[in-house]
Amino acid sequence: MARRLEGKVAIVTASTQGIGFAIAERFGHEGASVIISSRKQKNVDEAVEKLKNKGIEVMGIVCHVSNAQQRKELIDKTVQKYGHIDIVVSNAAANPTIDNILDTQEQTLDKLWEINVKASILLLQAAAPHLKKGSSVILISSIGGYHPQASMAMYGVTKTALLGLTKALASEMSPDTRVNCIAPGFVPTNFADFLVRNETIRKSIEEKTLLRRLGTPGDMAATAAFLASDDASYITGETIIVAGGMPSRL
Repeated sequence: MARRLEGKVAIVTASTQGIGFAIAERFGHEGASVIISSRKQKNVDEAVEKLKNKGIEVMGIVCHVSNAQQRKELIDKTVQKYGHIDIVVSNAAANPTIDNILDTQEQTLDKLWEINVKASILLLQAAAPHLKKGSSVILISSIGGYHPQASMAMYGVTKTALLGLTKALASEMSPDTRVNCIAPGFVPTNFADFLVRNETIRKSIEEKTLLRRLGTPGDMAATAAFLASDDASYITGETIIVAGGMPSRL
């Protein structure tokens, strides 16, 4: 595997399992020191152990992205140990409801915006002073940001917001920091375990892809590693859809 991220320091939120863990693992294999985080100490400890066993330089920090103190500690502890930050991947997301938008309670709306959109902004506000020239920010959106599904409509709308946030931050943080976005298709992780529990749903989604399969965390990690590397040094403000050819846009 290429060592495109040798010497880089990378923070990945919500990274003890699923897509976030795969991104952290890929970054580590490509030479980065990775800082992983999630809400529970047990999950952090287990993920750190797995990555260390693969020879990856890793530090784990408990961080609920909507907790201001924990966000601060995530950045502060990273800078204390490594002195700077090269890569930030904002991967944390929540989908606490399957209600229609007009039936969604206000507190649920607040949680969706808090975790899926606002937390990314606040995290980057804290990280920005420590980002080196040539740094990279990656937001994780969703194919649902282009076509919000009925059962995940408000979640999809928050992911749509990340497409605009990517454009705005790319302009604001240029020329020293590149900001890009990944919009995964359907990936059967714990976050979307209904994909593997219901064979009918799984087959229906597979048939909507040109490649006739669901995505994997590794598919997303490979794209993230590309965007974080100098191979993507002339790409900023863009969203890459990694969805096996599912309908998205022209």
